[in-house]
Amino acid sequence: MERLLLVSFILVGWLRGQTEATQREEVKGMKEVLIIVDMQRGFLEPGRPLYCGDAVREKVIPNVKELIEQKLKEGAILIFTQDSHKPDDLEFKMWPPHCIEGTEEEEIVPELAGYKGYRVKKRRYSAFFNTNLEEILNEIKPDKVTVCGVCTDICVLYTVADLRNRDYPVEVYEKCVASFDPEAHEWALKHMEKILGVKVIR
Repeated sequence: MERLLLVSFILVGWLRGQTEATQREEVKGMKEVLIIVDMQRGFLEPGRPLYCGDAVREKVIPNVKELIEQKLKEGAILIFTQDSHKPDDLEFKMWPPHCIEGTEEEEIVPELAGYKGYRVKKRRYSAFFNTNLEEILNEIKPDKVTVCGVCTDICVLYTVADLRNRDYPVEVYEKCVASFDPEAHEWALKHMEKILGVKVIR
């Protein structure tokens, strides 16, 4: 009886080890995309018309840089989105002219500009509108998409919504998104979590 119990114990341990090893291999084999939304000089550099503010800049740039380093070690593919407008864009009826194509404002902030990855230029809140983002994702076929950047309640939210409408599992790190409007930031996180089914990591 004791020998039978010992054999059973060893077998259970072996099976558990095999299961954990399989799970590790599955995680290792997952394809992940990190979408970095609008981390541009036009939003994160003092003196720009739509500067998000010192508090946002000081929080989000180092946190996004840290997340990029983490995800690259895990094998993620980077996609940077960039707000990019014609000088006569109708969006300027709502917002001051910003991130006009070919200007410094359109550029990724220097702290992140050196990272290699796809660049998707967009002219509306969602990074899917009139861009090649869908084609890029169809080519990569990610198992998960993580999203970071600015602004939580505008371009991050609309891009995340369109990802979820395409059934991509999405994660958002609270410390890696920000907005000039703290209340709207909190509302957007709750909306993404409760309505869109996003995994918000706090």
